[in-house]
Amino acid sequence: EEDPVLYHGPGKFNPSEGIKSSGGVAKQTFTQVFGHWICDMGSADKKLVGITPAMREGSGLVEFEKRFPERYFDVGIAEQHAVTFAGGLACEGLKPVVAIYSTFLQRAYDQLIHDVALQNLDVTFALDRAGIVGADGATHAGNYDIAYLRCIPNMVVSVPSDEQECRLLLSTCYHYEGPSSVRYPRGSGAGAETLGSLETVAIGKAVQRRKGSKIALLAFGPILHEAAKVAEKLGLSLIDMRFVKPLDEEMILELAKSHQGFVTLEEGALMGGAGSAVIEFLNQRDINLPVLQLAYPDLFIDHGDQNALRAEINLDAKGIEQSIQQRFAEILK
Repeated sequence: EEDPVLYHGPGKFNPSEGIKSSGGVAKQTFTQVFGHWICDMGSADKKLVGITPAMREGSGLVEFEKRFPERYFDVGIAEQHAVTFAGGLACEGLKPVVAIYSTFLQRAYDQLIHDVALQNLDVTFALDRAGIVGADGATHAGNYDIAYLRCIPNMVVSVPSDEQECRLLLSTCYHYEGPSSVRYPRGSGAGAETLGSLETVAIGKAVQRRKGSKIALLAFGPILHEAAKVAEKLGLSLIDMRFVKPLDEEMILELAKSHQGFVTLEEGALMGGAGSAVIEFLNQRDINLPVLQLAYPDLFIDHGDQNALRAEINLDAKGIEQSIQQRFAEILK
């Protein structure tokens, strides 16, 4: 009762001693990257306002509230209101950033479509807890946002692969004049150093991280780093896609000319996900190329260690390699 925030979702601890710091130097989390970014962007642009539905600590807005109390809005556990409120502020020329868990944005899907996207309003959604969340279990898993966002007209969907990419894509989406989203997972990433700039990248443009042959791995998000181990071992091409929507169609077309197959990798539901977007595009262009989709299976993923859960569904490096070897055995001979 003395500290309800600290004890909202604790791990194991001794009741007689209370919760203690784990000690040591922990890697920067994606939530912390967002927290630093929104303070920096808030200093640079006085039109920025931060909105959260009762997730100040969880979404990394503590420092922003301290520095910009007049531009911080905690609307309580009212996700629908948070989104409509953001749309209203955008109508008046402000630039709202809605910090929300992926699973909680599901509650405001109607408002997202009717009160933001339909009017093409300038609202940035920072989607925390995208993908497997580990200890919080199936109710908090952010497995569906790629599928439910990419079908909305005007919406940009970005998927940073590491901490610095997260900062770059937050700035990029913030400056996009319309609804946009940046999805990032719970916890830390690869440990990439985050630079303090507010640089942007081209919307809808991917980056080739490794030039290989035969098979191209199209990675959407932090799964890039597991895919990189496989690409190096098997001599495959590796692409950091950066965006689910818009797709880098030019990159995909060029890769299709020089490769015999694609593997799409993402941390979200397979059905309707980023891999589906790639297949849809290839079909539209009458390109007959085999595509292996690696994503979450059609089931609810329960509690557990994040890495162990990924291994169970074959989305660690070992599982990815096995899936590729099985599907493309003839090509990789």
